Amino acid sequence: MIRRPDPSLLDLHDALLFDLDGTLMHGAQPIPHAAEAVETARAAGCTVVFATNNASRTPQQAAEHLAAVGIAARPAEFVTSPQVAARLLAARLDVGAKVLVVGGPSLAAQMREVGLSPVDTDSEDVAAVVQGWSPDLDWRRLAEGAYAIRHGAYWMATNVDATLPTERGLAPGNGAMVAALRHATGVEPAVAGKPEPGMFEVAAREHGARRPLIIGDRLDTDIEGAVRAGMASLLVLTGVDGIEDALRAEPIRRPTVILPDLARIAAPFPLPVVAGDRARCGAVSAVWRDGDIAVHGDQDDPRVLRAVLALLREHSAQTAWTGQLHPQPLAAQATAER
Repeated sequence: MIRRPDPSLLDLHDALLFDLDGTLMHGAQPIPHAAEAVETARAAGCTVVFATNNASRTPQQAAEHLAAVGIAARPAEFVTSPQVAARLLAARLDVGAKVLVVGGPSLAAQMREVGLSPVDTDSEDVAAVVQGWSPDLDWRRLAEGAYAIRHGAYWMATNVDATLPTERGLAPGNGAMVAALRHATGVEPAVAGKPEPGMFEVAAREHGARRPLIIGDRLDTDIEGAVRAGMASLLVLTGVDGIEDALRAEPIRRPTVILPDLARIAAPFPLPVVAGDRARCGAVSAVWRDGDIAVHGDQDDPRVLRAVLALLREHSAQTAWTGQLHPQPLAAQATAER
């Protein structure tokens, strides 16, 4: 009997929804294999979408930034948290309503596009505050936001990412600035971007994707957003979170697949097969033993990790996993199966 070849992730999904910072680049530095992966996906007929929480750039500016790190992109391929925030605010407010922008010019431009009036100073007729990351955000603008929130303006954050990956390391993200206003006002903002599922739902709907794969480096935004949207997810280990973080995460932040980077996005990748307490993925496997997991193969092998994740979905679907991994030589697996 001829064995059917294992499918790749590009065979299993009709659209790839890429995060940017930490997944495709670090600031102005490209991440190895990212540009090639995007082009490989396009060549295979996959729809490519860039879904970003970064509120400092318009889609045109984001496309230009990607071009600088070797990735060709069109503005129409972007879904950004400012776009989602603008749509949500436009649905809630009257046309022409004043929105105090605690962020940069691109966020203000997004408000104008949906018929709202961006301002930078509080007044009695400010209806809402929208907050997004900007390298120029200062105390004065934060103070204006606090005044407006305290007099009852509706507050929406584009995202609550605590950190922003840069070529020098992790810098404070929009969530750090949101925390300052939350602490100053005692108010909790509505959130437009990841981990809210709206960004991914909008992206999938507008691009006609039926089997999207969310690709990102953060469990608390990319992966949680994917889980909440009911979509498959790939955690790449090029940014914020690592293997241990992913395996110990609460189920709502647990990825479908873990890969070191995007180098093998088109490579055959066996699907895990779960039978009771054992999950097999190609030549490797994992076995559930009273809360611990014995793995037959290199515990950093993506196939082993996929088998482990499959077991966690079966045996730890409601709570974070607190057991231990116990590496076993592949020879022990062969002996056990004879």
